[in-house]
Amino acid sequence: MRGQGQVLLVSCYELGHQPLGTAWPAAFLERAGFHPAQLDLAVEPLDDDAVRRARFVGISVPMHTALRLGVRAAERIRKVSPDAFICFYGLYATLNARYLLQGPADAVLGGELEQELVSLVEQLTAGNSRPLPAVAPVLARLEFPVPHRAGPPGGPGYAKLERHGKRVPAGYVEATRGCLHHCLHCPIPPVYGGRFFAVPLPVVMADIRQQVEGGAGHITFGDPDFLNGPGQALRVTRELHAAYPGVTFDFTAKIEHLVRHRALLPDFTALGCVFIVSAVESFSDVVLARLQKGHTRADVHTALRLTREAGIALRPSFVAFTPWTTLDDFVEMLDVVEEEGLVDQVDPIQYSIRLLVPPGSALLDKPWMREHLGELDDAALTYRWTHPDSRMDRLHERVSRLVEQGAGRAEDAAATLERIRAAAEALAARARLGRRPAVVPADRRRAARLTEPWFC
Repeated sequence: MRGQGQVLLVSCYELGHQPLGTAWPAAFLERAGFHPAQLDLAVEPLDDDAVRRARFVGISVPMHTALRLGVRAAERIRKVSPDAFICFYGLYATLNARYLLQGPADAVLGGELEQELVSLVEQLTAGNSRPLPAVAPVLARLEFPVPHRAGPPGGPGYAKLERHGKRVPAGYVEATRGCLHHCLHCPIPPVYGGRFFAVPLPVVMADIRQQVEGGAGHITFGDPDFLNGPGQALRVTRELHAAYPGVTFDFTAKIEHLVRHRALLPDFTALGCVFIVSAVESFSDVVLARLQKGHTRADVHTALRLTREAGIALRPSFVAFTPWTTLDDFVEMLDVVEEEGLVDQVDPIQYSIRLLVPPGSALLDKPWMREHLGELDDAALTYRWTHPDSRMDRLHERVSRLVEQGAGRAEDAAATLERIRAAAEALAARARLGRRPAVVPADRRRAARLTEPWFC
């Protein structure tokens, strides 16, 4: 398997970024003497010739959307090359190991998996054609090489930073992997169990360097929570700014970390941070407690104030539909978005996100989830659930259509928000008397954002 392209690494979707899910395994394999090919199905078609050359196909599935696309890709790969060994790897591979091993996968890997992936390919190369599939996540500390990038980050189809009316190619790196926290709906805790691993600073900087030299003018730190290691976060952003003072960046962090590490926010501003993504999820303290998010509604308002004072846009993500979200909660979420001036800091897709409960989810054994839970939908790779208020399930369907329609015609976020509000208030059989639609100036200055909306 040491011939060119005999190992094929396939990415299906990584939020519009050039996939680190193939770049890092490729670097580990190259260090071991292999010559893997990389394929990103988000921007290019599945290449049958590449599949025929491959004896081993690794499919990266770090999120639910990627997994669903990966299963479809595996079905086609099996038809084109029946004898190819197919390995799914990543967070959602581990969670869905039973289904995958009964169907398209010969092996499943998760956690800090790259060295285990190399070992698997080495076993196959040595003639062990069917090694036992690994299922338990690997949590050993790795010796990281610099990721092998398949091309420049600014290629067609990849996300750009949109700021001040201009679009800049965006690179993507990770300075840490895993997470310290145990939010119940997150796929990371069942795999990492509250652990996280720092990537050595020289490796992070070398990856940034190759992407900036390839045209990136902005860097996304894709760590599940950049502030799990605040010291690491400061070191890497200081190094980034010293080397490339004109390059901006964004990162993801929990609300509780933004509040706890508030003193760092002005430093991040000075170093080039233009926005922060945070999983707000809800403005309902009931919902936040059910998800064990570690923050309250009041904390969200504090984080919004702190980031605003620091000159950084906070871009919330939501789980807008859960079994515990009431119709009033939903309308109130829209109110807060308007009142806090977040209309342009929330991609409309966020108003349609429904709680995902995959196999292995920490929510499955909670009584407040079990009472709403249906059967596992193998095809959808998630458990079904129904809301006790049937209006909420109808609203989810309606909001999803409105968001899709708005995206299809590149509708202004404020207009989509108004149509969603009208749908919610119609279901509630009420409207705020005397309320007029929010008037948003056409020449308003929008907050910095990536051109790819966030999915999961």
